[in-house]
Order: sequence, then C-alpha cells, then structure tokens
Amino acid sequence: MASLSITWLGHSTFVLQSPGGRRLIFDPFITGNPSAPPDAKKTIGALDLMLVTHGHSDHTGDAVSLGRSTGAHVVAPHELSVWLQKKGLTHVTGMNPGGTLRVLGLSITMVPAQHSSSVEEDGQIVYMGVATGYVVTFENGQTIYYAGDTSIFGDMRLIGEMHHPQIAFLPIGDHYTMGPEQAAKACEMLGVTQVVPMHYGTFPALTGTPARLRELVEPRGVQVLELKPGETAS
Repeated sequence: MASLSITWLGHSTFVLQSPGGRRLIFDPFITGNPSAPPDAKKTIGALDLMLVTHGHSDHTGDAVSLGRSTGAHVVAPHELSVWLQKKGLTHVTGMNPGGTLRVLGLSITMVPAQHSSSVEEDGQIVYMGVATGYVVTFENGQTIYYAGDTSIFGDMRLIGEMHHPQIAFLPIGDHYTMGPEQAAKACEMLGVTQVVPMHYGTFPALTGTPARLRELVEPRGVQVLELKPGETAS
C-alpha cells in the first residue's frame, strides 16, 4: 500500500491521495484564490470525495463546479449540503459534528470548529449551519485531523484522545482563525507528530507564518510540513 500523498493548492485547499488510491479534496477554493497555482484545476484530476467544512466562499468557491465535473461524493454540514444539492449536486451527504461516515474504505468523522458559516447570495448573507472539521482514517489506519477554520478550543484534547491523529492540518493566519501560538497549543492538545499549516498569507489580514509555528513546535518534536502552492509531499 502506498503512502499518503498531500498536495496543497493554496489557502485551505488540499488534494490528498490515500494509501489505497482514493483522491480527496478539502475546501476547494481555486477560482479567485490569489495563492492557487495557475494550473491548479489540472492538478486536481479525478476525485472520489470532497469534504467541505463550512460555507464561506474561500472554502466553497469551486465546490459546485468540481462536484459537477468530477462526480465526487460531497460531504458537508447539513445546511450546506442542502444548499449544494439545490445547486445541482446529487451525490451529497449532510452530517453534523459527532457523526461518522464509512465510505470507500475510509472513516470520516465530522468534529466541531469554532467559526461562523454562511454564503452570500444576491447581496444577502445566508446561514449555512455550523462550521466543522474532519477526522479521516485511511485504509492503513493512518489518521489525520483537518480543522477547517477555527480558533483553539478545549475539545481538541478530546479529538486527540479519541482519534489519535498523527497529522493535523491547522489554520495559522490569525484574524479570522488561530494564529501560530494557538496552533502550537492545539498541536500539544491533539498529540500530533506533524502539522500542516494552512489559511495564511492568502490575504493581507492573514499574517501568521509557518516560520513562527516552527519556532514553537519543533523544539517539542512536532514536524512542520510547509508546502508551496502546487507542491506535493508523501
């Protein structure tokens, strides 16, 4: 069985290829994303699953178009899943935090996040339920935690105790989410050995840096996997 492959497309958008060959995308935001590489859509290729954490446009910008073009099974918080179905997507599963979906040999648990969730349509803000994160366990037992947009919160310790993720994908940009200092504490609470920073540098307000995160966590034995947009690690 191959190792987990991680491709960052900027901001919070990742394409993962599981050890068993399943292809997943998290929070697809490519069109209008200033940090996305020019050939990002070609990089995506075939998709089996799309996991969406909340409704904000910098996390759902390409969810409808990619859902249509790839036929990927889309997983999203309930209210957002209803909205996506109204946009024409048919292979959609709505969930709420605490639920677990077993599909394509993977286990996907929706977990809480501390953030807002909405879309803007015709100049109006439309509520999209709660913001969430995901814990995904792959075919070989490897487990990741994708936090979505969130502040630090105490139940991250429970996520660590119950799911034992080895890798955490954490926002570090500050202003709208955690900054590096909170993310470093989150790594401690989760008990992870590797952290992938995201949601930084895309816009001027997002000032947190991987360098600052590295200063805080690497002395504690946590590796920072810093990717450039379009770069793949496995």
